[in-house]
Amino acid sequence: MKINKYILEMTVFICGAVVMIFELVGSRILAPYLGTSIFVWTSLIGIILGSLSVGYYWGGKIADKKVTFGGLAGIIFLAAFFIGLTALLKDVLILFLITSLPQIKVTSVLSSIILFSPASILLGMVSPYVAKLKLNSLASAGATVGNLYAVSTAGSIGGTFLAGFYLIPSFGVNKILIALAIIILLISVFLDKKRFFKVKFILLVALCLGSFSENGLYYFFGKKNFVDINTAYSRIWIYDDFDSKTKKEARYLMMNNVMNSGMFLESDELVFDYLKYYHLAKHFKPDFKKTLMLGGAAYAFPKDFLLKYPEASMDVVEIDPMVTELAKKYFRLADNPQLNIYHEDGRMYLNRTQEKYDVIFGDAFSSYYSIPHQLTTQEAVRKNYEILNDDGMVILNIISAIDGEKGKFLRAQYQTYKSIFPQVYLFLVGSATDGGEFQNIMIVALKSNKVASLTSSDQEINEYLAHLWKKPIPKDLPILTDDYVPVDYYLHQAI
Repeated sequence: MKINKYILEMTVFICGAVVMIFELVGSRILAPYLGTSIFVWTSLIGIILGSLSVGYYWGGKIADKKVTFGGLAGIIFLAAFFIGLTALLKDVLILFLITSLPQIKVTSVLSSIILFSPASILLGMVSPYVAKLKLNSLASAGATVGNLYAVSTAGSIGGTFLAGFYLIPSFGVNKILIALAIIILLISVFLDKKRFFKVKFILLVALCLGSFSENGLYYFFGKKNFVDINTAYSRIWIYDDFDSKTKKEARYLMMNNVMNSGMFLESDELVFDYLKYYHLAKHFKPDFKKTLMLGGAAYAFPKDFLLKYPEASMDVVEIDPMVTELAKKYFRLADNPQLNIYHEDGRMYLNRTQEKYDVIFGDAFSSYYSIPHQLTTQEAVRKNYEILNDDGMVILNIISAIDGEKGKFLRAQYQTYKSIFPQVYLFLVGSATDGGEFQNIMIVALKSNKVASLTSSDQEINEYLAHLWKKPIPKDLPILTDDYVPVDYYLHQAI
């Protein structure tokens, strides 16, 4: 069989690119179930690197026995098969694991091994196998091997940028996986057109048909109007479901396994109780005019705020512009002259803004119950303090307990705020007396030294004030700083 002069270099380049695209797409596969914490990324990167190492070893061992273009084609064909299998089985498998194994570390490692290891091992075998095919003499062995690994690395670099800048924000996870499988399957066919041609053709047809199929999650979950979207920052699920508490139909938005927002389909009432506690602003700072909210999601509270306070304005910092577009399309977010939206990281906005605010609302989450670590540190809290007017305040939503292992993050965050703000209070949205309950807790930090009243003639506000935590908070954890901020570790111990 006559082979194009550079077919082996092209094979190594494409397989190198596929490895990195596969890894980055892997983060989006795991995110809706396991989040995007440091534990998930560590598991994914570690397992794929380990699998590649195994592949390099096996590829070299096999190549020393016998190398043929047919053998290389067989390795790449199997890699295509396992990538296609990942697309087919990923959701059912991860759901089974998370319902069977409560530990996120164990679940993320096992998910990575089962879903990503087989294809990664096979792709790792390609470079040493091709190196043996290319070797003509020992005199040029170093140059030949170096050239191939340089080509493979160049492919990996190209795949990284292609996936991060274009593929993931533009296409669904299933379509990317199937496209990867089709591409390397075609390479396998080109390397050896005769061997297992019928099997390869059947797999190619199946993959092509799969690229046109709808996402199976809709059928799996049975949710109404299910939408699965990848953006530059998150994998997002939107769906309609019945709210058992209010007996009303609601629409929900989930990002990377975090329930970020919701709205009732037939009313503007707030779905989640914790959002109502943001109205404590009118008790502690009744004359507020200009406010800031870090974290937009489906803009549930900003919409409620604009309805209730038409004389005030709100700036919302939402890192993902696609989230805002989805809020407009699915969650009745409308343009309003009192609403200004900035699409950037919350910490970057705090660092650069020259604006002054009366109230800052915090509702940004990145993974599971984790606030983006860069917003939790003493340096970030000081930025909040600096951009507040003299009697301004912060209201921050945290999901945590107070006592024990489950309350480590809350206690660290509380002491961090206490190191900057003269007055810091906790209001528990659920039980006001059970420090061991994992729940929404609102941190209220006041810039003023004047002792605030903790009762109100407003019945609704007084009900929220009654959820004040009155017991002392232990000072058993260090203040969070840009240098030391173990947010994921604390929250991992809580769930």
